[in-house]
Amino acid sequence: MSTATTTDQVATDTWGGHQPLPQVESRNESALSVWAEQSLVQSKRLLIGWSRDPSTTVQALIYPALTLLMFHVVLGNSISAATGAPAVYGQVPMVMLVAAMTGSVISALGFKIEKATGLLGRFYTMPVHRAAGFTGRLLAEAGRVLVTSVFVLIVGVCLGFRFWFGPAAAIGMVALPVLFGIAFAVLVTALATLTEGILLVSVIGIISNLLMFFNSGFVPVYAYPRWLQTVVGNQPMSTTIDAMRGLAYDGPILNPLWKTLAWTLGTIVLFAYPAVRGYRRAAETGA
Repeated sequence: MSTATTTDQVATDTWGGHQPLPQVESRNESALSVWAEQSLVQSKRLLIGWSRDPSTTVQALIYPALTLLMFHVVLGNSISAATGAPAVYGQVPMVMLVAAMTGSVISALGFKIEKATGLLGRFYTMPVHRAAGFTGRLLAEAGRVLVTSVFVLIVGVCLGFRFWFGPAAAIGMVALPVLFGIAFAVLVTALATLTEGILLVSVIGIISNLLMFFNSGFVPVYAYPRWLQTVVGNQPMSTTIDAMRGLAYDGPILNPLWKTLAWTLGTIVLFAYPAVRGYRRAAETGA
């Protein structure tokens, strides 16, 4: 018997009715287990795509590391001399948060591309949980911020950054920029559903620059003009930096931590609905 005949016979025995086809169990696409599983799949899809994009790697790793080195070389000694505290304990948290904000542009522009190419619409017509795309994107953002924060922290350790209060405080310090990044990602997603790409980048750039240059990571709050100190001391980036500095080195922890949680949770609550609504509208209509 020839090889072709044997192959045809095997195919006939397998698919011609001698052996039943495997039965796939029907799943409710709105079930919580399906939502969790498909959110992880969507997150993995985005993370793999970002890891294979050189520009994303530069934005997520190289740019924050060089920014930290620049701040340390140019301003580190003068800030330490003026404040009496090592500047690296303010610069490392600040760069982590700036990287979380600027890196969100990548996700926002990726969302725009997926909408323009119809990928969001194709997902919407498939048996996929309606919330999996949005939550998967937030999970991917959390993963990106975590990787960036750890990389920045490694560079900071080389520059003299140390943890003085044990592993639990270290974990809490690294978790804060992840929470901050998730809240900012919800804000950016809401903006991405309402603005065009160029305007979106400009808006995010303005927000990031204002928060970056008016916070307690550069210099203490008392170094700013008196009329600006209340704003600087209570803006979300300053409260997060203060909490991270307290967990790693010295300073209050509880008060800035509660303010940070209030800012992040408030941002999520305020912008979650427009973000979800806009995401769904983009998937349904491509608009």
